[in-house]
Amino acid sequence: MPLATVFGGTGFLGRRVVSSLTQDGAVVRVAVRHPERVDAGAITSGSGGIIPVSADIRDEASVASAIAGAEAVVNVVSAYVEKAGVTYTAVHVQGAGNVAMACGRQGVKRLVHASGIGADAASRAPYIRARGQGEQTVRQAFPAATIIRPSVMFAADDAFLRSLAAIIRSTPVIPLIAGGRTRLQPIHVCDVAEAICVCASDPATSGNVYELGGPQSYTLREVIRMIAARLGRRPLLVPLPLFLARPLARLLELLPSAPLTVAQVDLLEHDNIPAANMSGSDELAGNLTQRRIEETIAQLPIV
Repeated sequence: MPLATVFGGTGFLGRRVVSSLTQDGAVVRVAVRHPERVDAGAITSGSGGIIPVSADIRDEASVASAIAGAEAVVNVVSAYVEKAGVTYTAVHVQGAGNVAMACGRQGVKRLVHASGIGADAASRAPYIRARGQGEQTVRQAFPAATIIRPSVMFAADDAFLRSLAAIIRSTPVIPLIAGGRTRLQPIHVCDVAEAICVCASDPATSGNVYELGGPQSYTLREVIRMIAARLGRRPLLVPLPLFLARPLARLLELLPSAPLTVAQVDLLEHDNIPAANMSGSDELAGNLTQRRIEETIAQLPIV
């Protein structure tokens, strides 16, 4: 069976990537900082297998060890908050570069790097800038790498819909960052994982950049209204300017599980939808499910 390594294989996207690869028959090394915490039961495994290994993308030696012998490598490690020694540059630029350089040295056939729509090396926003610089670093070290840029990802167990639902349940007044006018094209995390799996096995995707979105776009205001309708609530929606949202997010980042981060606020400054001139989901495989966000919102618990 082919061997693949997935960095960040226990995260929101990562565990779906691992499941998708094993269902295609691959043996997957789940490369994480704490392999003893890998719960194989939480990852739907197919005919392949799962091998937890210790690796930190900031450490070149552990990265090289985790990649040794792999035919395909996927990097889905991400950080939305800088704390405890974890910085955007260390993870999205230096870490991503370590993975790409190790792949080049070891002759890995396929490298898939997960980024995000809006990544821009010239951005003034630290998170968005690091994402863009990371793409450049990966491309310089491994020109054949495939870069995946998804829009906002959702699922029944996500932080996006559930956080919004929790806010709607807790207060009758909802602040709308940037007036809720930002357009999103939410895509189910499993559809992103399937797209990554296609890229990991198809040499025709080498060197390409794919921007992925779901079947329809919505404003943030529309998404909040759909969730509120599901919960039977009619909150008052109050516009919150970006210049007020950023300091609020900085305070919330001090919480153990921040409901809002500065990186998320920065991403809401511009529409988060695939560019018209970019390759997308329909060019990867005609059988990607393209799940609709309404179906997942309908599963949210009312209480």
